[in-house]
Amino acid sequence: MTRYQRILIKLSGENFGGGEVGVDPIVVASIAKEIAAVAASGVQVAIVVGGGNFFRGSELQQAGMDRSRADYMGMLGTVMNCLALQDFLEKEGVDTRVQTAITMGQVAEPYIPRKAMRHLEKGRVVIFGAGSGMPYFSTDTVAAQRALEVHAEVVLMAKNGVDGVYTADPKKDPTATKYDELTFGEALQKQLKIADATAFALCMENKMPIVVYGAEDEGAVYRIVQGEKIGTLVTAG
Repeated sequence: MTRYQRILIKLSGENFGGGEVGVDPIVVASIAKEIAAVAASGVQVAIVVGGGNFFRGSELQQAGMDRSRADYMGMLGTVMNCLALQDFLEKEGVDTRVQTAITMGQVAEPYIPRKAMRHLEKGRVVIFGAGSGMPYFSTDTVAAQRALEVHAEVVLMAKNGVDGVYTADPKKDPTATKYDELTFGEALQKQLKIADATAFALCMENKMPIVVYGAEDEGAVYRIVQGEKIGTLVTAG
């Protein structure tokens, strides 16, 4: 028996680019292999992907671009990542569907929660792209919202360069220690940055647990769903 039956994984765009602009096929193939192993264990897998390896709306805004337009560009970047991941998952023999919040019928299905849940029940991996379809919302927030809508049991949040939630930034403070478990209340009290404020509030209000783990930790998702304590588990308490 696995610990979770239905999960939502949040992957940032940086996961796809290997720290560079664009998609790194070797990195995406590795991500696909890990997800394929999780799906093969009988766990239903939904994924929300970011687009930071192509565009970041907030950064483009700082350079003088209209924020709404910049965010829409970022949403299109997420769809490119979705299609890359779908391709590598299907090379692993995993039946996959991409659903997008912005209609683009030739490459993906529109986002329909009930249809997404049906795909999950049939053992298909569902990848959600184009963010929320609206500007000013981060993909962290979309991950929380999609997890709630498709009745996932947990949000697994992959972080680059860190393997959980720490008392301070471990890159700046060598004395920082990692939390194995936290409550949402403790995270607020200690002012710990786990996800964007809207995503955090959505998960806290709806008692949706979050596991923060290191994106570089190979096989982490499989081990988490098997019940191994990896990263930091944030719960309602």
